Amino acid sequence: MPVEYLSAEQEARYGRFATEPSPGELEQFFRLDTRALELARAKRRSATRLGWAVQWGTVRMLGTFLTEDPTAVPASVVRFVAEQLGLDDEHFAEYGTRAQTVYEHAWEIRDTYGYRDFAAGEAELREFLAARVWSSLEGPRALFDRAVVWLVNNRVLLPGVTSLARMVAALRQEENDRLHAALYEVVPYELRTEMVRLLEVPEKKRVSELERLRLGPMRVSGKAMELALDRVREVRGLGAGAVDAGRVPAARMTGLARYGLTSKAPTLKRLEVTRQTATLLATVRHLETATVDDALDLLHALMATKLLAKAERMGNDAKLKALPQLRKAAKKVAAAVDVLMTTPPATDTGELVSVVDAWSAIEQVVPREQLAEALVTIASVVPDSDGDDDAEWRAELVARYGTVRGFIRLLVEVIDFGAVEAGAPVVQALKRLPDLIARKKVGAEEVAIDLVTGSWRRLVFANPNVPHGLVDKAAYSFCILEHLHRSLRRRDVFAKDGDRWGDPRAKLLAGEKWTAAEPKVLTALGLESEPAGHLAELASALHAAYVQVAAGLPGNTALEVVGGKLKLGKLGKAEEPKLMPPFRQLVNGMLPKVDFPELLLEVAELTGMADAFTHISGADSHMEGFTTSLCAVLLTEACNVGFTPVIKPDVPALSRGRLVQVDQGYFRAENISVANGLFISRPRQRSTS
Repeated sequence: MPVEYLSAEQEARYGRFATEPSPGELEQFFRLDTRALELARAKRRSATRLGWAVQWGTVRMLGTFLTEDPTAVPASVVRFVAEQLGLDDEHFAEYGTRAQTVYEHAWEIRDTYGYRDFAAGEAELREFLAARVWSSLEGPRALFDRAVVWLVNNRVLLPGVTSLARMVAALRQEENDRLHAALYEVVPYELRTEMVRLLEVPEKKRVSELERLRLGPMRVSGKAMELALDRVREVRGLGAGAVDAGRVPAARMTGLARYGLTSKAPTLKRLEVTRQTATLLATVRHLETATVDDALDLLHALMATKLLAKAERMGNDAKLKALPQLRKAAKKVAAAVDVLMTTPPATDTGELVSVVDAWSAIEQVVPREQLAEALVTIASVVPDSDGDDDAEWRAELVARYGTVRGFIRLLVEVIDFGAVEAGAPVVQALKRLPDLIARKKVGAEEVAIDLVTGSWRRLVFANPNVPHGLVDKAAYSFCILEHLHRSLRRRDVFAKDGDRWGDPRAKLLAGEKWTAAEPKVLTALGLESEPAGHLAELASALHAAYVQVAAGLPGNTALEVVGGKLKLGKLGKAEEPKLMPPFRQLVNGMLPKVDFPELLLEVAELTGMADAFTHISGADSHMEGFTTSLCAVLLTEACNVGFTPVIKPDVPALSRGRLVQVDQGYFRAENISVANGLFISRPRQRSTS
């Protein structure tokens, strides 16, 4: 990789003061400790005292001595150091009149504070960077910055910028080649051949097999669910998941898969064979997980929108239609009960009121035939005592059994479900469901009775169209699917091969996998194998924070301890300044009325925001219309609307493929951070609109 990958900003700040140090940086790097004060004051002249102290702080902050131009230091630094020494900062201009003095000071600081030349620390830096490359997705620019930080923190003097850039690029290439070779070696020849065939375009087809497998379900229907599960089975049938890739960190596999998913088949064909195999392996393994997630996403959408929600909506409509009849029937029953409530239990002579007399009184208000009809109406509308409010829409749901019948067996065969203790009965019932559906008759003792609760009991066990003692298979199937849907959302049930719908615990390294990955992971993170020291540091910081908070409690009127718990006082309403309403109105009147996309494009043009978004490989983007594509992705993220509203197939920069490519390859946290820096540093301009 050429060394031109460095940005202009990185080159400008390497080994020099590109900007004025912040107050925090002045305190961190240029606050003289007792030893530095003694050594600086031991110099004879004011200029050499001040110059030595500035050199001391410079190497601490930049990692190098400014021996060639010792006065190329911001004035704020000189003033800050001069105040500590009780000197006039004008003396600093005299520093360096004797060039040998500057070098002598540098040598003294180097030897006194244990700074090393780059050659002495190069091996350690290489080990650190190799671990970062092996275990992370950092590009060359990020690795270069990490190398500089490592050198500064470990008191290793910076080499020339070209030397360090070339070393980082070469080491990154070496580690990537080693990773590709490691994956190539574990892939059987048959699998390698099958994966290469995915890059071919079949006869009478427009896209390659890999491109076809990339595309997830586009519709929400039972047929689409079957196709999604067939896609899972087809990808898994390639056998990439059986390859032992445990040596390679998951992050690197994700990076390779992302490149494979966003690159065209001709591009992947041109890759060197080891990199091609590694990329295809990671891509297919990722598809094994992604297809499971896509299928369960579709199941969730199908259950939530097409089945459950629609059935509930129709059930509610039925309730609304029945309300007038229920109201009339309730009035008649209420009138009859009112007669009974107002009839005295006995006459003045002590005679009891007979049932015949009571009915005579009731029939004067409501005829017996109308009262009987009213009771029938109420019984048909009001659910049974052992039912619930969901009875109506669940009955509507059963009528759509044909939507799910076709994919239930595929769902059980293709997706390997697991569960925690709470979801275990659901998985057991689901795995038995295909066999029960295939049988003509299913007895009540053969189903998971504990899961058939509420209104499902009547629908499953008391269908008048099903012989006594047998269950309604359609109702029972939907009962289990509803439990599965709820359990998946609660993560009581998960897909063992899934990611979004998978078991989060499966991503934790343990046993042999952790033993193999431990050295590089610890090196990359800068941690020791024994956690005691690190935990002690965290405990000390936590204790210091606790002491600080506790010390402020007595004087804090907004907080009190009640029953061992902290009780915060309610924040009062902040008074709005009197000038705020007219000021707000004035500002609103000055703001131009433009659409959000137009505003994004204008900001991108003014700030050069698109330059901050580099590809995951570290290269700049050369695609035409990149700024438009980037702003479209930003818009979808900011408004949480997805790609569909901004896609325009006739505009290359707004096609689905382009937006997916930009989202996967360029939309990363580090790029957003750099773009935010551009917004902040951009000089304010007066609006001309």
